[in-house]
Amino acid sequence: MAKQQYYGTGRRKTCQARVYLKKGSGNITINDHTLEEYFGGRITAHMIVKQPLVLLGLENNFDITVNVKGSGPMGQAGAIRHGITRALLQYDEEDAVPVESEEGSEGAQSFRRILRKAGYVTRDSRSVERKKVGHRKARKVEQYSKR
Repeated sequence: MAKQQYYGTGRRKTCQARVYLKKGSGNITINDHTLEEYFGGRITAHMIVKQPLVLLGLENNFDITVNVKGSGPMGQAGAIRHGITRALLQYDEEDAVPVESEEGSEGAQSFRRILRKAGYVTRDSRSVERKKVGHRKARKVEQYSKR
């Protein structure tokens, strides 16, 4: 019997991340490297990647495999977070038990509501602005000299 697998595509700047989630012990593999090997000493990147899992309390419930390309390390971390969020939403829609909310009065909440409130569901659409003709950079213009 094949294990159930959940998929999410994450994007950030010029980066695309294909994320595969399956039940497991919490291993994260990025382009055939562990999370620590791939991002090295960038602790912020480690935190960004794990944010949706930590928020839902599922750090050790899934094995995550990621194929990522484009952009730089921080853009890739953002894309992976977005992909993990989408895969978790797919998992939640299919067969998850709702998570108890922190307030307690509302009862159980869906992953979507919790992740949306934290801001992980929305794709960060910011990217580099193109260079314009006659300018040094996207907006920097050569200084005007009257005389």
